[in-house]
Amino acid sequence: MSDDLLVLGGRPTRADAAKNHALLLETAQKLFAEHGVEAVSMNMIAEAAGVGKGTLYRHFQSKADLCVALLDADQRELQGRALRRFSEPDSPYAKLCWFLEAVVAFVTRNNDLLDVDNPHLECSTLQHPAHLWWRQTISGLLQQMRPHQDNGFIADAVYVMLDVRTVRYLWRVRGYSMEQVVQGIEAIIERSVKP
Repeated sequence: MSDDLLVLGGRPTRADAAKNHALLLETAQKLFAEHGVEAVSMNMIAEAAGVGKGTLYRHFQSKADLCVALLDADQRELQGRALRRFSEPDSPYAKLCWFLEAVVAFVTRNNDLLDVDNPHLECSTLQHPAHLWWRQTISGLLQQMRPHQDNGFIADAVYVMLDVRTVRYLWRVRGYSMEQVVQGIEAIIERSVKP
């Protein structure tokens, strides 16, 4: 066997490239918060970060790619919190209610980022692998609550209620607070799972 180092995944990231990557994400997040995602251009991000356009585009090919990167960090944090919460002793219903509240907060917090069209994705947010674990989690908790029942439709109906467009409609058009959205989804689940 050779003593040569086996490098997987290409060359390691240079320190300055990693620093620029973090700076670009931080700058984009700040500008998006101040002006809204739609109003911010890639040129604005490069200028505010103090880097050339080439540097920006080497890291992110489009604004949609920037949004995906920003969402990734928040999604990973949500997954970590969910795993910790689900390891605690509690009823499946209480865990499901906690999860719904956490996901609605995620969707609300990332509303504009979730709605940016990404030409590289051939699916809606509901079909995106990063969000499918929401449906799997809902289905798994429903299965714990109703082990001998077909919970597929209930899981799908609840999952659709968490889509960014649905939450935005309930929130901005219908005027429901996020608490009311969560309580409404919980009420639907409660009615659906009662014997």
